[in-house]
Amino acid sequence: MAESENSKDLISVLWSGADILRSKMDANEYKDYLLGIVFYKYLSDSFLIKVYDLIYDEKPQTLTDALAAYKEELEKESAEELKEQIKEECHYVIEPELTYTCFAAAARNNAFSREQLQKAFNNIEQSDPIFADLFTDIDLYSNRLGTGDQKQSDTISNLIKEIDKADLLHSDSDVLGNAYEYLIGQFASETGKKAGEFYTPQAVSKILTKIAIAGQETRRGLTVYDPCMGSGSLLLNAKNYAKEPAYIKYYGQELMTSTYNLARMNMFLHGIVPENQKLRNGDTLDGDWPTGEETDFHMVLMNPPYSANWSAAAGFLQDERFSDYGVLAPKSKADYAFLLHGLYHLKSNGTMAIVLPHGVLFRGAAEGKIREKLLRSGNIYAVIGLPANLFYNTSIPTCIVVLKKHREGRDVLFIDASQKFEKGKKQNTMTDEHIESVIDLYHKRDSIEKESFLASFDEIEKNDFNLNIPRYVDNFEKEEEIDLNVLLAEMKQTDQELEQVQGEFLSLLQDLTSSDKDTMSSLDCLIRMMEGGL
Repeated sequence: MAESENSKDLISVLWSGADILRSKMDANEYKDYLLGIVFYKYLSDSFLIKVYDLIYDEKPQTLTDALAAYKEELEKESAEELKEQIKEECHYVIEPELTYTCFAAAARNNAFSREQLQKAFNNIEQSDPIFADLFTDIDLYSNRLGTGDQKQSDTISNLIKEIDKADLLHSDSDVLGNAYEYLIGQFASETGKKAGEFYTPQAVSKILTKIAIAGQETRRGLTVYDPCMGSGSLLLNAKNYAKEPAYIKYYGQELMTSTYNLARMNMFLHGIVPENQKLRNGDTLDGDWPTGEETDFHMVLMNPPYSANWSAAAGFLQDERFSDYGVLAPKSKADYAFLLHGLYHLKSNGTMAIVLPHGVLFRGAAEGKIREKLLRSGNIYAVIGLPANLFYNTSIPTCIVVLKKHREGRDVLFIDASQKFEKGKKQNTMTDEHIESVIDLYHKRDSIEKESFLASFDEIEKNDFNLNIPRYVDNFEKEEEIDLNVLLAEMKQTDQELEQVQGEFLSLLQDLTSSDKDTMSSLDCLIRMMEGGL
């Protein structure tokens, strides 16, 4: 089966799983059930495939064969040795009766037990710290699943049967990862406002990643950091453009627990080994992280919540992330706090790309002081204006700010990409062609009429460090001059056509008759009015 076909099949199976839950709860809730159970199937299927490989040094024909081989092996004296070996490789062990294959068979025979599935979740969570509390958002006993034990159990059982149709045995990690990404995107579309918590549209992710990885594609051991990682999709983009993807190390932090769990699952489903993912559930601004061995990174990618509230407590002026600037981002607008956090964690030869609202380019007071300091230090490398209505949770236009730690010049490249989009019903989208044209302008780093402008530090200083894009890129389209003679001729012709149509309409009215006196009186009145107009 071709990969795209396989991916499509996988998507349709997973999406029909969503149909089972859609009538019972909203997308923000059912995404946890669906993605969690898909993830458990992935863990279970991967486990059985690995077990079979360890026993016979080959891939099983079916998961049922693999389960039978596993049961047989557990009867032997070498069973503990096998378990230890598999635990070392997978970081978890699943007992035969708790495999997804077993649950699916039970569901088909109307013998499924939610208690067993809950036990399976608990065992995974307790097997290794990387899985701790991973399934906490899945309440298998929720009233939303139905009224009473039987209906609730049936809903989960139906979901298990549906998802079992997904053939993970013959799908590589990219196919499954892409199907999972697609689902996350669909949930974002259905969820609307809530989507900002976990999803950055792929077009924006691609631009951010292509910019931040530029010149570092061949680096082995590339480190990528996203302090507001959402579902981890933005982080995972790095592997699509790196020459040594297996060696990338991913660092991410996320405030919302359910979204953090989603990111952890997303990492595994994309085949990222535990050793290469360092993810944390925490508040990026309140407590700096990471603070251990690895604290700065080759790439910093960010799509933080726009103009969020934060404490802006005076103590932060002593925080190394903010202390060089003398002021803090305002309480009601944490945009610069996020930006400075990311910049602090950037390697001196790395690149950072962050999405923010346009206000950061021109607002004054504390933000103006921070912006001036960044510009004087040469940290702001480029500003890219994006089209409006790209995001699911806001229609405001946004911009990408590209930052470098240490560089020679202090010039800033401005790109106006606000018109590079295709209009959609709900959201606007950027095609690959639009994305490439932005990346091309970024690499040219030159002034191109109506598209980009390379501003010197002096020009920016003369503008009082205001980075509002229209000050630098004039995209004003001059309207065509109107020929008055042509216009007059057109107006005259329109008048003649109107007169003709009204005359035809009047003759039609004059032919109308009615036995009702009032109707005839009204009709005569209308005819006289029209005759007067003509």
